[in-house]
Amino acid sequence: MTKARSEQVSLEATPYYHCVSRCVRRAFLCGESFEHRRGWVEDKLLALAEVFCIDVAAYAVMSNHYHVVLHINASQAEQLSDLEVIERWHQLFKGNLLSQRYCRGEILIKAEKDALGVVIDSWRQRLQDISWFMRLINEGIARQANKEDQCTGRFWEGRFKSQALLDEQALFACMAYVDLNPLRGKMAKTPEHSHHTSVKKRITKAKTARQLNHPQQQEKSLMNFAGNPRRIMPEGLPCRLSDYLELVDWTGRIVRKDKRGAIDKNLPPLLSRLNITADHWLTLSTQFEGRFGRVVGTLQHLKQACTALHYRRTPGMANCKLLFEGD
Repeated sequence: MTKARSEQVSLEATPYYHCVSRCVRRAFLCGESFEHRRGWVEDKLLALAEVFCIDVAAYAVMSNHYHVVLHINASQAEQLSDLEVIERWHQLFKGNLLSQRYCRGEILIKAEKDALGVVIDSWRQRLQDISWFMRLINEGIARQANKEDQCTGRFWEGRFKSQALLDEQALFACMAYVDLNPLRGKMAKTPEHSHHTSVKKRITKAKTARQLNHPQQQEKSLMNFAGNPRRIMPEGLPCRLSDYLELVDWTGRIVRKDKRGAIDKNLPPLLSRLNITADHWLTLSTQFEGRFGRVVGTLQHLKQACTALHYRRTPGMANCKLLFEGD
């Protein structure tokens, strides 16, 4: 049975989510004639991330679907002033008469301020809501495609799929899975030669950076890498960019050659830190979406998340235990 999105997203469990949307008219995203639509999705995704309090950790736009790993930045949303919330929402919609008057600097009476306050609280929540984020991506692309095709009807398959990423192991495995999608689909030979992917953007920016791992010299449109975990941890992905790119490159070379038996014994540092075996990592980075359901992580985090989400059962225990904790 399909669960409500509110039963799949819990900030108490994790702020990280893997989302996938697939096109219902598959032919309309395939082939050279419609290649430009992949650019539409990429541009819309990154533009909305500037407005929402949601960070993009990874993405890949494929021929008939796209993947994105999102981070809900709840602290950023709470720190926005009322005016900042309104201004962000007005970039998406017209707002209402009261919000328009407020932005013009007009004086509102107490009853009007109270009414606007309720609306602002609602907008603040929506600016950190992945359902609203994905909805605006998909609705915008559907309108563009239908206009270009001179037709009406659904462009995307039903609801988008989401997976909660409960810990570092699940997060980085999913990011690598997303970034390596074009290699698995034979659309690119290396991560840096892929198109419409986050890893391509990160590598392109890294080539011009004087200090590769410095957060201020990383790709601005994507969530930055904050370095390895430490006592006072700044915001960002919990590892060094160089370590992640090394892991993706190492994984990509094996995936491309499909030679599991020829795995280099010198494992990338990040893989050793995550305490995942090479064989299990390759399974995770090539079968992540199919192996897991709505929640993904080590067994301890899986049980905690299911409690937070009020699940009666703990789904996916076997694969989580095998791939994240197996020898």
